[in-house]
Amino acid sequence: MQNKPHNRKQVPALRAHLSQRSSRIPQLCYGFKSGGTHNVWFSLPDCRVASLGLGKVQYYSTSGNSKDGPPKSASGDAPTAEKVLSAAAKATPAPEDVSGATPQGLTKAETIQVKVRAVLKKREYGTKYTQNNFITAVRAMNEFCLKPSDLEQLRKIRRRSPHDDTEAFTVFLRSDVEAKALEVWGSHEALARERNLRKEVEREFQESIFRNQQLLKEYKDFWGNTKPRSGQRTTFLQGPGKVVMVAICINGLNFIFKLLAWVYTGSASMFSEAIHSLADTCNQALLALGISQSVRNPDAGHPYGFSNMRYIASLISGVGIFMMGAGLSWYHGIMGLLHPQPIESLLWAYCILAGSLVSEGATLLVAINEIKRSAQLHGLSFYEYVMQSRDPSTNVVLLEDAAAVLGVIMASGCMGLTSLTGNPLYDSMGSICVGTLLGAVSAFLIYTNTEALLGRSIQAERVQKLTEFLENDPAVRAIHDVKATDLGLSKVRFKAEVDFDGRVVTRSYLEKQDIDQILNEIQQVKTPEELENFMLKHGENIIDTLGAEVDRLEKELKQRNPEVRHVDLEIL
Repeated sequence: MQNKPHNRKQVPALRAHLSQRSSRIPQLCYGFKSGGTHNVWFSLPDCRVASLGLGKVQYYSTSGNSKDGPPKSASGDAPTAEKVLSAAAKATPAPEDVSGATPQGLTKAETIQVKVRAVLKKREYGTKYTQNNFITAVRAMNEFCLKPSDLEQLRKIRRRSPHDDTEAFTVFLRSDVEAKALEVWGSHEALARERNLRKEVEREFQESIFRNQQLLKEYKDFWGNTKPRSGQRTTFLQGPGKVVMVAICINGLNFIFKLLAWVYTGSASMFSEAIHSLADTCNQALLALGISQSVRNPDAGHPYGFSNMRYIASLISGVGIFMMGAGLSWYHGIMGLLHPQPIESLLWAYCILAGSLVSEGATLLVAINEIKRSAQLHGLSFYEYVMQSRDPSTNVVLLEDAAAVLGVIMASGCMGLTSLTGNPLYDSMGSICVGTLLGAVSAFLIYTNTEALLGRSIQAERVQKLTEFLENDPAVRAIHDVKATDLGLSKVRFKAEVDFDGRVVTRSYLEKQDIDQILNEIQQVKTPEELENFMLKHGENIIDTLGAEVDRLEKELKQRNPEVRHVDLEIL
């Protein structure tokens, strides 16, 4: 207790001494919160002033806006070292000296070190920051009504291209493009008027194209179409197209002969067979239309192409078989049961059915051989290829011709029973059996094609193979949320969430840099602002390296798996 008055007398001396050395103490760095506490450490070599080992300085912002800098005192100046030390001396009582003596002052050899935790000010990103976004030349000309000569005067930036056929392309700063648009058009209102005017011109141009296409069609119809044969027509000379064209020709002839036989004999079974051949011919014509549409190139409205047109045509074909084939066969058979009528000589009917059996069997063999060849190319069995509906057009021909062969056998058997017994009810029962067979075929086609149109996944083994390829890459830590969808025509769309290893990506970036230059830049960093600029520069380059890694994985995945046409790797 005796040392307390003496200690109080030493505080002004310490304060005066430190005020002379205040120029050595850096300005304190305040956070971005409106209120809080900062810890300030004072490291003094002399143990006599150990009482200043830790002091807390509390401040509160009364203006409610801390983004403008640290809180200010009443005089408008930042807290000085003298005020900080005064608060620290009041907050922490000085312990008694072991020897009983009190400190008489600080020598020149004693130094003061102030360690302050530097916190960057929180940045508020507004609309001005997004003006640094990039925009392509096409968008700049379309959205801001500029000409290529206008863009030549702007700053050009080379960026990594998102397309496989080019490595890099040129972009512009959106702020530069907007400024140039205002310079060209004078105001936002004038730019909006020009946009509306160009939309009107584009609409008139589209109408003119439609009129010109109609005139060209009329001209071709009058003078004859002299256009060279397109590549789409070769589709019908091989593969599923060839199978469909052969089936159309044979089923069309069968329909004509069966129809004549029904007119001559009046047999209900023969009528069902004639309707069956007509349904097959119409459905296969629809399949031919679907095949011709499916080979069209992707456009802006259909970026993934038109391969699903085969499934759509097959689905409609299944519905047509049910309505025309099964429905009319059931109706005619039931009417024969309710109102039986005598049947004329069936000799010609037997001859036509025999010819139909041979022709339908030939078409069936063509379809079977095509499916075997395609199944072998995909590494699948015949049954798996048919059940998965990999080629819907050939599947329809296969099932229709198989049903036709069985239908001919059923019709022949029922007509034979009618000839032996003289009872026309057997013939009507044959019509109902053929209708039931067509109903089963149509149900299978509707189910399989609906599953394909809903976007089914590929086999689990193939998904595992694609996943393992990505997981074996050093830059990938894990793969999540994998989706591999069958787009039809042996085309697959692959999507996955990828957890990249940031260390590998960073090393990949450093391998392409001058390490000595980076070390020199690090040594020059002295302030938080310089640190921020250093991190922003290399952080953006590392992000570009990550994008390049994504492009590399997508390219390698497509090269190793040609059936994968679209790859979407999302960074987790």
